[in-house]
Amino acid sequence: MNKFTTPEQFADAGKAGLEALLSQATTAFARAERLAALNLNTSRAMLEDGALNTKAIMAIKDPQELVKLQTTLAKPMVDKAVAYARSVYEIATEGQNEMAQAFETQIAEMNKTFSAALAQAEKSAPAGSEALFAAAKQSMAAASSAYDSMNKVAKQAAQMTEANVAAATKAATKAVSGK
Repeated sequence: MNKFTTPEQFADAGKAGLEALLSQATTAFARAERLAALNLNTSRAMLEDGALNTKAIMAIKDPQELVKLQTTLAKPMVDKAVAYARSVYEIATEGQNEMAQAFETQIAEMNKTFSAALAQAEKSAPAGSEALFAAAKQSMAAASSAYDSMNKVAKQAAQMTEANVAAATKAATKAVSGK
């Protein structure tokens, strides 16, 4: 049975597409708000820390104190930079995962619709057209397999990136702390 046999079915499909688009837009705005808040809070904290650090530097009486102060100021600054980078990465990763999930859902729905339409067309096709439908099904299976492979590679790349970010974070923190 064809998916759009009535105007209502076509309208329902359009509404579903619009709802999916609005949902994606809403979550994208939420991520943008989180990122803006993170940037604002980070900027505020940097300004406050800068003022405190400047006051501490201005209160120094000898070079030994300056060396000691530099050592004590470096670690918190690196820790905050690492925390900021981690937060930005988490927001971006969440967005990427949400988009990937939505895309996977749409691909699955399109495959289901195409398969149903192909099955319906096959039922009413003239004799001798079996090879055409077999080729179409084989092409669909190959495309689905290729998509699955690309999806697995993308997920592996994301896992490697996450591991690299974690390793870089650990190395930066270790370098500053001297441990």
